[in-house]
Amino acid sequence: MKPGVLRHIAISIAALSLTSCGLFGADDPVQIASIGPLMTAPNPLNGPLSPPNAALLMASAQGLVSIDADGQTDVGLAERWTVTTDGRSYIFRIREAEWNDGKKVTAQDVARLLTLYIAPTSRHPQRANFGDVESIRAMTDQVIEIRLKRPQSHLLELLAHPSMSLPMRGRGWGPLDARRGNGRIMLVPQPDPLAEDPEAARDAAENPAGWVELRGVTAAVAVARFKEGSVDGVFGGRAQDFPVYVGSRIARNRLVIDTAPGLFGLAVVNANGFLGIDRNRDAVSMAIDRARVIGAFGLDEWTPQASLRLSQKLRNSDAAPLLPAWVELSQNERRARAATIVAAYQSGGRDIPPLRIALPAGPGSRILFAWIAADLRAVGLRAQRVAMTDAADLLLIDEVAPADDPIWAFRRLSCGGRISCNPEADARIKAAETSADPEDRARRIAEAEAIMVGYAAWIPLATPLRWSIIAPRLTGVRANNRGEHPLNRLITAPT
Repeated sequence: MKPGVLRHIAISIAALSLTSCGLFGADDPVQIASIGPLMTAPNPLNGPLSPPNAALLMASAQGLVSIDADGQTDVGLAERWTVTTDGRSYIFRIREAEWNDGKKVTAQDVARLLTLYIAPTSRHPQRANFGDVESIRAMTDQVIEIRLKRPQSHLLELLAHPSMSLPMRGRGWGPLDARRGNGRIMLVPQPDPLAEDPEAARDAAENPAGWVELRGVTAAVAVARFKEGSVDGVFGGRAQDFPVYVGSRIARNRLVIDTAPGLFGLAVVNANGFLGIDRNRDAVSMAIDRARVIGAFGLDEWTPQASLRLSQKLRNSDAAPLLPAWVELSQNERRARAATIVAAYQSGGRDIPPLRIALPAGPGSRILFAWIAADLRAVGLRAQRVAMTDAADLLLIDEVAPADDPIWAFRRLSCGGRISCNPEADARIKAAETSADPEDRARRIAEAEAIMVGYAAWIPLATPLRWSIIAPRLTGVRANNRGEHPLNRLITAPT
């Protein structure tokens, strides 16, 4: 941890001054504090999931496939699957399972739910990523087919996303059963319905050593509880909460940083006035010293980023993500060029109101804003911090990529939402999505990338920051590229 991080912000750490009193024993339920609100019956159809709600769904209503401790795709409700030779049909055989009201889980149930997720009017957070799906149908009570318009190599990764969990009217199938009460949720292993000894399976499920108690709390409460020894793990940490960990002085070897690809930066949401001109938006981007802004958090694993596209390569191309021309300049040269552009705009007597930057609540956002505002001030621009729901000029987007697909970032920043966009680039992305020729798809993505970099409505800052704190007991938790840690895999099974 670099020194001096706490100089950038004054936060109260009185609640973090508790003395560690030792964690629960090996035969006690695992205690988890996840940062954010926790609902008793979250539903992906209502929009994005908080970290506690995502963790609850992944544990109690796992999707067709799941994420393992390394962030890789693993079995879920589907015990196996095949892909046809043309790459257009994925056929899943679902396991023998029951909803927690005792009714059998059927392929018809799953098909209906997945169809609702990807419906044109759905509010599901991943709906836009399933445009290649042609149909979803139950072939038998235990076999379901997802038919695609064209081959999609990232379908399994998308299906493993937490929001693709399968709750049915508040019920789950497992692998853990959610028992709710007193502001927390106890997750208990579901007995295997096919076990040779059903009674022994039920007894094993009732062993508290395999239970997980989940609570949704604020970052300060989560970290304080870990420090005092009343929880085994803290999950759901993001950039806005990271100074809470720093102030706690919990040992660095308890911290897990996920190196997850995705988007962390400022999107232009009001392309009027000063921000209505391409070169002016580019000036804002070049004015920000990313290495200094991200370095203020003192975390070597958090990587500054100046490209729009993620690191994934395009088809048959070793080309790195396209960078703006100014990356070859020193930071002083960038600042001088940005200041010249700002001064030229103002030379005609035009005023530039403070740029309203929407950031989430939290001490990390105060650090982020302070450094960005200082960089903008150095080139003649003023900044004002506003809430995420307020009218803004620039909006922070902080999202982990659900799949290793280079088109995801372009789709996320395309037209149709709150973000300012370029229709020409959008048309190329849509053409790439409908192209059956991989070479043509790659070419159209590259063309869209060049247009969007020139349009400069996306100001990348870094990779997303996801952090957790874990006790030695959680032997199954390790950093991964999805930023998710399944609650049914917290402890490595003895060999």
